[in-house]
Amino acid sequence: MTKPLAERMRPKTLDEYIGQEHLVGPQGVLRGMIESGHIASFILWGPPGVGKTTLAQIIANQLKIPFYTLSAVSCGVKDVREVIERARSNRFFQSAAPILFIDEIHRFSKSQQDSLLAAVETGVLTLIGATTENPSFEVIRPLLSRCQVYVLESLRKEDLLRLIDRALHEDVELSQRRITVDEDTALLRYSGGDARKLLNTLDLVANAFPPDAEVHITDSLVERLLQQNPLAYDKEGEQHYDIISAYIKSIRGSDPDAALYWLARMIEGGEDPKFIARRLLIAAAEDVGLANPNALLMANAAFDAVAKIGWPEGRIPLAEATVYLAASPKSNSAYKAIGEALSTVRQTGNLPVPLHLRNAPTQLMADLGYGADYKYAHDFKGHFVDQQYLPDELTASRFWKPQPNRHEDGLAQHLRQLWKGRYD
Repeated sequence: MTKPLAERMRPKTLDEYIGQEHLVGPQGVLRGMIESGHIASFILWGPPGVGKTTLAQIIANQLKIPFYTLSAVSCGVKDVREVIERARSNRFFQSAAPILFIDEIHRFSKSQQDSLLAAVETGVLTLIGATTENPSFEVIRPLLSRCQVYVLESLRKEDLLRLIDRALHEDVELSQRRITVDEDTALLRYSGGDARKLLNTLDLVANAFPPDAEVHITDSLVERLLQQNPLAYDKEGEQHYDIISAYIKSIRGSDPDAALYWLARMIEGGEDPKFIARRLLIAAAEDVGLANPNALLMANAAFDAVAKIGWPEGRIPLAEATVYLAASPKSNSAYKAIGEALSTVRQTGNLPVPLHLRNAPTQLMADLGYGADYKYAHDFKGHFVDQQYLPDELTASRFWKPQPNRHEDGLAQHLRQLWKGRYD
């Protein structure tokens, strides 16, 4: 049975490897490791199809080190321990530690990751993990501290074009055929920077014709043969977080056009509309804040509207709220204020509540002075009375610092009139 094109084109050496120049180029850290013959444990983090597994195999092949592979999807703690024992029994005194490659290491449970710690720390084996998820969220801290993390990037256009050219001229099967790429836009778009997806697409197109036929690859041909949405993305994967990050940062940066573009990407990719609406609520409070308090009302209304009307009409209130938030003046004063207050609480602990602010539901509490001398603000002119509300140790503390915008200028002016000298 003929292997798929992606498997036939899998590189065997670093010189055949395409992309990731920052890691495997002349000055790349991984190339330096291989040339020195000393490999430290590391985790490769990047999107699918950028060469994580291939890179691990090249390292093992070039250094002629025993290479064990486990998939986090199908193995358990018992499998991990068996590999560790094999690595320990097969290693000689001065030989390099065997390599254990774990694909999708982010799927390992805490107990599975814990079972690796001693072997990695004592040098019984060298761990190479591959993940599409952020290791800082998915890999336990003790294991992460024993591994360097290297980020792999989606392949660039020039990398993908080199891959197409190599496949057409060097692959044992395609090189014997008359295949010409007249247009490459659809091939590149459908690949999304994924070498495996690109080669699978090229394979599909080539196999749609008899071996002796002359094939001219065009955008319309690729689109007709694939008949799928090239913009769909993995809602559980890294791109999911990258795009929502770009969306929120565009709102924060007051660029409604960019925010609408990223919103459209999420809609076309099949993102959960409630997820988008929740992030709008957060942005309204965190980034627009008191500069325009109506932003939170708008975001909440959009959330309710999406829940009531669903798709596809739900895109309209989401777009309305997106433009409104992006075009609004910005302030993170409330966000910073609660951050400072939390930091103070963590530093000072459980300071006692001043007696006059305590409730006195029983006579004993009243006798102990709970609530004594409390002044009810509404009994005073302007519904305000100057009294202490913070613990004794924090009376000079300031958490909320108004930022210069029309709404907060008004709030600050009001507070300056009430608290003489406090908000100057």
